[in-house]
Formats: sequence, C-alpha cells, structure tokens
Amino acid sequence: MKLTYYGHSCFGVEVAGMALLLDPFISPNPLAESIDVDAVPADFILLSHGHADHVADAVRIAQRTGGTVIANFEVANWIGAQGVTKIHPMNHGGSCGFDFGRVKYVKAVHSSSLPDGSYGGQPGGFVVAAKDGGSFYFAGDTALTLDMKLIAEEFDLRFAALPIGDNFTMGAADAAKAAGFLGCDEVVGMHYDTFPPICIDHDVARAAFQRAGRRLHLLEIGETRAF
Repeated sequence: MKLTYYGHSCFGVEVAGMALLLDPFISPNPLAESIDVDAVPADFILLSHGHADHVADAVRIAQRTGGTVIANFEVANWIGAQGVTKIHPMNHGGSCGFDFGRVKYVKAVHSSSLPDGSYGGQPGGFVVAAKDGGSFYFAGDTALTLDMKLIAEEFDLRFAALPIGDNFTMGAADAAKAAGFLGCDEVVGMHYDTFPPICIDHDVARAAFQRAGRRLHLLEIGETRAF
C-alpha cells in the first residue's frame, strides 16, 4: 500500500491498483496550497463524517473523476443531492465488498453536520481490507474508545491513521493508547496543525508513541510512503 498525505485528515491510498481518497479537505487548507486538487486521483472517495474540513472537495473531485463516494447514509445522500451520481451509503458495523477489497464502517465518537447545517448522521471510521493483502484503519475524528479493541480482533493492520490534534479529537497520548488497543505499531498522524486549537508539539507527540512502543509518522504534505 502507498499512502499520500494531502494535509489535515486527507489521504490518498493506493489499494489493489486503485486510488482511494479519504476526507478531502485540500483547496480551503492554506497548508496544502502546494497540492493541485484537480490532479488528485480518486476511484473511490471515503468520507468519515460531514464536517466541512472533511468533505470540502468531495463533490468537486467526485464529479471530475467519476469516483464512487462511500459514506454513512446521511452524508452519502447529501453528496448525491449535490449532483454526484455514484454514491454508496453505509452504516455502523456494516461492511461491503468493492473492486479494491472490503470496507467496514466502524464507530467514531464525535459529531457530524454538513456544510449547509443539515444533519450528518453519526460519524465513523473505515477499516479497508485490500484484495491484494493487508488492512488499514482510518479513524476519522474520534475520541479514544474501547471499541478499537474489536478492530484488533478482526484485522491485522499495516497502519492506522489516527487524529492527534486534541481539543476536537483525541490527542497524541490517547492516540498512542489507541494504537495499543488496535495492536498496530505504525500510526500516521492526522487532524493536527491546521487550525490554532489543534497545533501540537511534534516532539511531544512522537515521545508519547515512543513510550508506548509504537511509531508515529508525521508526513509532510504531498509526501508518499509505502506501508
């Protein structure tokens, strides 16, 4: 698997020869000004919840690429109402097979509303099990929860993308505990530094993971790494 970081909580992941895009928030993010949003590939777009800092570019990218948007029922239907023709709604605990592998929609503890203020349903995260081997967990915005231990019982994760910015989500210390619950040594940090309330000390965050015997990867925007 190859992962590319586009800033905030947005990642592209190459899975079974297909491009997955998670929570696209690029064009409004000044830290991601080096990224050409109209060149980002997306065969599938996975949206964890409805907040603008996770769906801002979803319609624009889906209409350009023809990619299928995968999200909870409310967010998927809202995206469809914006003119996107290929949507796949899911809900908590459900899984579904796609051309690249299988996706399970799992619990997140957060809130969700859409950019126009309408109800965004319950937020979630995704576990992706690739057809060509390997699984990863994208947590979305969430607090630490014991439910993460259930993911470890079902999946052997190559990496987990976890929020570490604190204030609106769990911080690095709780994310390090989450990595233990998940049985996952390789963690990619997300949802940090974009806005003043979630700016963090990178050394302190890395140290929290070192104490837990895990590795925290803080990627540069535009950086690609294999897992």
